[in-house]
Amino acid sequence: MKKGSLRQILVVKESRLESGQFLVLTVISMVLIMGALAASGWLFCLRHRSHLQLKEKLASLGTDTSADATATYQELCRQRMAVRTSERAERPEPLRRHSRLNSASSQFSDGGPMASPSARSSTSSWCEEPVPANMDISTGHMILSYMEDHLKNKNRLEREWEAMCGYLAEPGACKVGQDKHNTKRNRADAVVVYDHSRITLKAENNHGNSDYINASPIMDHDPRNPMYISSQGPLPSTVADFWQMVWESGCVVIVMLTPLSENGVKQCQQYWPDEGFNVYHVYEVNLVSEHIWCEDFLVRSFYLKNLQTNETRTVTHDGAGRSGTYILIDMVLNRMAKGRSQWASPSRTLSACVETSPWQQ
Repeated sequence: MKKGSLRQILVVKESRLESGQFLVLTVISMVLIMGALAASGWLFCLRHRSHLQLKEKLASLGTDTSADATATYQELCRQRMAVRTSERAERPEPLRRHSRLNSASSQFSDGGPMASPSARSSTSSWCEEPVPANMDISTGHMILSYMEDHLKNKNRLEREWEAMCGYLAEPGACKVGQDKHNTKRNRADAVVVYDHSRITLKAENNHGNSDYINASPIMDHDPRNPMYISSQGPLPSTVADFWQMVWESGCVVIVMLTPLSENGVKQCQQYWPDEGFNVYHVYEVNLVSEHIWCEDFLVRSFYLKNLQTNETRTVTHDGAGRSGTYILIDMVLNRMAKGRSQWASPSRTLSACVETSPWQQ
């Protein structure tokens, strides 16, 4: 056989082999595609069947519901809506008093308040909707566990109180408050702030060039950022100092826990205007709104302006107890809400307050 014919035979065999492999691959691919399509169709049929079964089940549940049960449910809904409607109708609408923001930016007073016009306008700043609690599940469980523990040990709070009655804070110096220049700024000589924990005013901004006010900061966990300020009720001569403290400390809420007079004894000088505005030194206080919820609780909103810098702020004034009880309850609730139940003990919280302020003793 010639050499050329041998090459031709080899080429023919190789081409036949390649065509056979291609055919096999094509058949395998077709089989795989058909299998995938069949599997998809089978899954679709199963899902469709389960969907139909679910619809039939729901339909059977609907048909099984008796007419009596439906009528009972409808009556229950009507009763619930009637109760909610009556609750809204019986809820006392707060008595709202509104005052126009009358500016006195060009007027200054070194001491007493300035009279203002009695014009009013409808302006509301109080939200009646409840504030939603932002609390995760773990914190909620922790609070529930804490309360269950106290309910199981019914004498626990009583024992803690008895132990606290014998607690005495470390004696602190009160030289600043007892200074002859500052005694006239104290409502009671027996209750004077400690030197190591007192609110210090900026003397250069004070109408009497003094840095003293009978008020103490109350810390929670960060000494650099006090959560509360416990203060005496202002005297006629310290109302301007009080508003200076509110301004310089950045207070946004004032909680007044005493009436102006109690059992014939003056407890606090009125430091806000009945209507319109008053000016105390360089602080203009405008009454925006007053909402009386009940005999012992009302909320006022103030518009506070610094006449030197023309800065303005909004302050809410609550009148509702006494400062120590209020601060203690609020601190314990805040610690519980933050998940720090180990620090939420009333006795531990109270001892921390007593160490910083004579107002809590």
